[in-house]
Amino acid sequence: MGFENVEHELHKRRSSRNLGVGLVLAVFIAIVFGLTVVKVTRIGETPAQQQQQQQGGN
Repeated sequence: MGFENVEHELHKRRSSRNLGVGLVLAVFIAIVFGLTVVKVTRIGETPAQQQQQQQGGN
């Protein structure tokens, strides 16, 4: 019996849409992770150190 494994056009479109949604989700997760890392590293600093960094000092 000749059941051929042919991919339908609908599956191709759905697969590309899934790839796009996956990439958007990965970018969103990376942004949230980056913001979290920055916030956590700034917790250990004193307000004087934070103010000094904002003014451009060392």
